[in-house]
Amino acid sequence: MTADNAIEVNNLTRDFNGFRAVDRVSFTVPRGEIFGFLGPNGAGKSTIIRMLNGLLVPTSGEGRVAGYDILRESHKIKEQVGYMSQRFSLYEDLTAEENLRFFGGVYGLSNARLQERIAEVLSLVGLTERRRDLTRTLALGLRQRLALASAMLHEPSILFLDEPTSGVDPISRRNFWDLIYAMADRGVTVLVTTHYMDEAEFCDQLVLIYQGRIIAQGQPGNLKERVTEHIIAVYPDRLGDSLEILRQVPQISDVAVFGAGLHAAAPRVEEAEKAIKEALAGADITVQRLEHIEPSLEDAFISLIQEASEDEEEGAGNQGSGK
Repeated sequence: MTADNAIEVNNLTRDFNGFRAVDRVSFTVPRGEIFGFLGPNGAGKSTIIRMLNGLLVPTSGEGRVAGYDILRESHKIKEQVGYMSQRFSLYEDLTAEENLRFFGGVYGLSNARLQERIAEVLSLVGLTERRRDLTRTLALGLRQRLALASAMLHEPSILFLDEPTSGVDPISRRNFWDLIYAMADRGVTVLVTTHYMDEAEFCDQLVLIYQGRIIAQGQPGNLKERVTEHIIAVYPDRLGDSLEILRQVPQISDVAVFGAGLHAAAPRVEEAEKAIKEALAGADITVQRLEHIEPSLEDAFISLIQEASEDEEEGAGNQGSGK
């Protein structure tokens, strides 16, 4: 493991009763970066984090976190990392300060140092005035901040944040990302999992994971550049009907719902736009707006998933034919 990397993973695999949840995953995370894992629920993101934390033993493969082997030195890894799970491991009948005191004891902080750190993290996450409130009375966004404070109480060099903003409102999500940036500015390495496309844009590097496999990795901007087809945004008055109709248009390779409209991918934009208008007009559907746009990260994700699926089908076909 090089000194510049906080995490190194090679062919990490995990099976559950014959089901492969994580399939030969390899990646490196440079120190001080915000490194994102983007994928739908069930893609294997949480399983990877649990293996890196030493909470789950890999079926095969290897990895090092903060210089320590995830198989032989998991007890040392726990001293170097902070972990914030999806469900916020907080005690709701304790106050915010009592929760921090409990976790400080688990981390082995001395009383004097614990007092200092409690004051520091409460200030950082904006909960100083709420320190004596029972945790169950705090809004979800505030409990989220308290969970982050608990995870970084012992000054870890690496933070694992597993779907940390799931279920909170957009303003709380944005505020939470300000805290993540503050951690990275202090030199902390952050590995965060998410299924929110807008959050993924905030990461220095991204891994796109689907069905337990990495299908692409790189900077968010570079991933968007990998979309080779044109993207046409279509805003019809009957969204569901339009989706089904456009799926049958041969000039379109893929179409999906995006907010109040549709994004259609096509190799030749002028032919596709003409075909879209004709197909929808034939069904008496009014198109309020149609425009050629730059690919979004979600467009890239859909395109790369489709590409990976086609490669898998081609591989299975070759195996079946004995090639």
